[in-house]
Amino acid sequence: MKVNARACSRTALALLFFCSLVAARDLDQDEALRLRQQGAILPLEQLLKQALDRYPGAKLLEAELEEKHDVYIYEVELLTVEGVVRELDLEAATGRLLKDKED
Repeated sequence: MKVNARACSRTALALLFFCSLVAARDLDQDEALRLRQQGAILPLEQLLKQALDRYPGAKLLEAELEEKHDVYIYEVELLTVEGVVRELDLEAATGRLLKDKED
């Protein structure tokens, strides 16, 4: 029984380590400002306009700056005029659309 408990513990630790590597890291406003001042990311306003232009009349629900695999990504949630929540991921450095899905 001890072998199974150890194996389970090791598996759990390995999964926890893997998940921590895969998970995105949310950046706070100070980090975002620093990156913007360095020219590493585009202004949020510019990317929000791009997102809202895709869905005219949509309302902004949430916008977050995250770092995933050394890439800065704005995750934007919109409520369309049809009442559908859309999640868009935009590369913060270029504005390139990475994902647009119904949430």
